[in-house]
Amino acid sequence: MNISRYISSKIDGADSGSFTSSVTKIAIISIALGLAVMIVSFSILEGFRNEIQSKIFSFGAHLQISKYDTNNSLNAEPISGPRLIQTLRRSPQVDVIQPFARKTAIIKTKEEVLGIVLKGIDEKTSRSPMRQNLVAGEFLTFPDSSASNDVLLSRKVADKLRLKVGDEALFYFIQNPPRVRKFQVRGIYQTGLDEFDEVYIIGDIRQIRDLNAWPDSLVGGLEVTLRDFQRLDLVSDNLYETLPYDLKLDKITDQYAQLFDWLKLLNKNVVIFLILIIFVATFNMVATIFIMILERTNMIGVLKAIGATDNQIRSMFFFRGLSLTLRGMLIGNLIGLGFCAVQYYTHLIPLDPENYYMDRVPIHWDLTIIIVLNVATFLTSLLAVLIPTYLISRIMPVAAIKFD
Repeated sequence: MNISRYISSKIDGADSGSFTSSVTKIAIISIALGLAVMIVSFSILEGFRNEIQSKIFSFGAHLQISKYDTNNSLNAEPISGPRLIQTLRRSPQVDVIQPFARKTAIIKTKEEVLGIVLKGIDEKTSRSPMRQNLVAGEFLTFPDSSASNDVLLSRKVADKLRLKVGDEALFYFIQNPPRVRKFQVRGIYQTGLDEFDEVYIIGDIRQIRDLNAWPDSLVGGLEVTLRDFQRLDLVSDNLYETLPYDLKLDKITDQYAQLFDWLKLLNKNVVIFLILIIFVATFNMVATIFIMILERTNMIGVLKAIGATDNQIRSMFFFRGLSLTLRGMLIGNLIGLGFCAVQYYTHLIPLDPENYYMDRVPIHWDLTIIIVLNVATFLTSLLAVLIPTYLISRIMPVAAIKFD
């Protein structure tokens, strides 16, 4: 039998109703709330990151290759798609390559006029994450014989033009000579990102090829999705070296720098907040063990007088602190994971899409982060337990027995 663990268990029962009992409850609550808040914070942070990145990637992928243009025009010169695709596929880091083309236009309805950018995609792109942004209607269809006359409008554009699924509208393309096309609204999407919702309409890339008199081998550019987004900078540098001199390569983090900077700032704020939480929980645990030692000074003196070593007495309080830590962690996991589960399945807490780019607080389940948070809380709490126990070696048996 482990004497230190046995005495620690007896102290646990004897503390009920004492001042130490109240302090230990505060220590358990601080650990539980600290761990719960950390789990919820990281789950929400990762949820924001994944939701926003998913929305951005549904429009632009990780890398975008297009003709170098000093005017930064959306109606860029075409590039040869098949040859460049063969070159890009040689890189093991490249996962998906999708051609696209863009063309500015003016939409005219009976009541409204609006300037937009028509982004043409091909049939392979129809299986992209863009589908998750649909809020009404269906995705584009791509007939084999001719270009599709269907388009996807954003909710904002549809509301401004007073269009709904199934309606038709005239698109005026400013070129020489000017061209007009009648398209039908196949579906309506919503990302919550004004950079997309106020500008882009999705259509068949063959319509843009026809308007520009391009052969099937020409595209406006290529969107490249990597296998590992974390290696974006390294892979983009390597791919840039293989491109012809007249092509440019844009990283998604540069194209939408303001959104990724916002995510970095949010990450820094959460880290600072979590450091403060850990500090408070650690301080509470140190204070709790100190109070336990002070209230048990007589007992410590008696144990030393009958031959107990400092390490044995220190282990006794260590097991006591360990018990408090495990209780707090169990409660903290139940609270944190329970809250995340309720929000994930019920969308209990809404958000304003105008400010947060989504209509609810997002939750992302990441088992690795949850385990790391639990391990960090466990080790930090144990360190907080060990610090005050070294006070035991300074307690003299005679003075401790007389201590009141």
